[in-house]
Amino acid sequence: MVKQVRVMRMSVEQPLWRALTGYRVLTMLYAVGLFATEYDEFDRPGIAIAYYVVLCVWTFATLPCVQNAAACTKRFLAVDLAIAVTGIVLTPLVVNDHHIDSGGPTLPSIWTAGSVLAFAIKGGWRWAALASTPVAAANLFERGHPARDTVHNVILVWVASIAIGYVVEVARASERTLARALEIEAATRERERLARDIHDSVLQVLAMVQRRGAVMGGEAAELGRMAGEQEVALRTLVSGGLTSVSRVSRDAAQGAVVHVIDDERDDDGPIDDGPLDLRALLAPYASAKVSLVEPGAPVPLPPPAARELAAAVGAALDNVHRHAGEHARAWILVEDEPDEVIVTVRDDGPGIPEGRLAQAEGEGRLGVALSIRGRLRDLGGSAELISPPGQGTEVELKVPKVSRGKAGQR
Repeated sequence: MVKQVRVMRMSVEQPLWRALTGYRVLTMLYAVGLFATEYDEFDRPGIAIAYYVVLCVWTFATLPCVQNAAACTKRFLAVDLAIAVTGIVLTPLVVNDHHIDSGGPTLPSIWTAGSVLAFAIKGGWRWAALASTPVAAANLFERGHPARDTVHNVILVWVASIAIGYVVEVARASERTLARALEIEAATRERERLARDIHDSVLQVLAMVQRRGAVMGGEAAELGRMAGEQEVALRTLVSGGLTSVSRVSRDAAQGAVVHVIDDERDDDGPIDDGPLDLRALLAPYASAKVSLVEPGAPVPLPPPAARELAAAVGAALDNVHRHAGEHARAWILVEDEPDEVIVTVRDDGPGIPEGRLAQAEGEGRLGVALSIRGRLRDLGGSAELISPPGQGTEVELKVPKVSRGKAGQR
């Protein structure tokens, strides 16, 4: 199978940048509207008009700078804050004393909050506190004394910007945690798939070499001993596995980036679109000691589900050959139900002693846990094992036709 890397991008702060973009435009229009309605209170309207021209040009020209964190540079933030503070300081020069004494708005009005919020979204609560300080000082200078309404507005901007900056930091941390969790889940699924494949091939060959070497003796016994050691080491590696480090995009606009490995393509071509007939995949298992009972009509399943179910049947038959003896017989029964496909593998061996499966899993022998139950779990199905001592073993595999597992959704 050829692996294809699926990239998942997450950015919880991107909506905040879009909201800030709209806020800057709307508050700029609001500031201009206030100037038009209170024109009579301006002693030097020419200075105010010049400032609003600069404010409008700057706001529209810098819209791309507030699209994401990468575009919002420190230089832009510094100039943006300077324009806001300049407008506040210019207010006493262009309005009359009544406007100031009555607590009238400054030239940039609430547009100033957008500049502070840009600091908060870009760098968190510390940057927000840093940007709020010159704004607070400029407002106190504009009023001339710490009036109640001025102090109220200063504290409101300070608290709101710091709170938003803290929320952004928490959101970024949560985003990284979610990205890490998704990548761990993907790595765990890949590790389990690899463990099933290894158990179905390499581990069984090593176990066979160990048994045959012990029987033959001599140099073969030493070879069998080495094979046994490698089997134990490989089982330990498979059961432990490694998890790759989650990726975080250098471009903050993209948010966290998770790389998930999917089995998207076969070696021979593109993704299989049409269903496969389960009977064709199970036919090679039929032999003189294995009887296959199947419906007369095709049993269609999605390709990943059909292959995994057939592999689980193969794992069950391997267990029959290994534990029930060379002379044991097995039967495969395929049932095509309306909502699911049921495959039963039965043998006439001695059965499995009670507690043996739990003991095998504790020893790192995960044949039933991964090769059978793990495959069915990924498909949204189930595997039930019934083994009364002395009466053989029966493994019932159920797979929904509309798979709820990851394998069936590719």
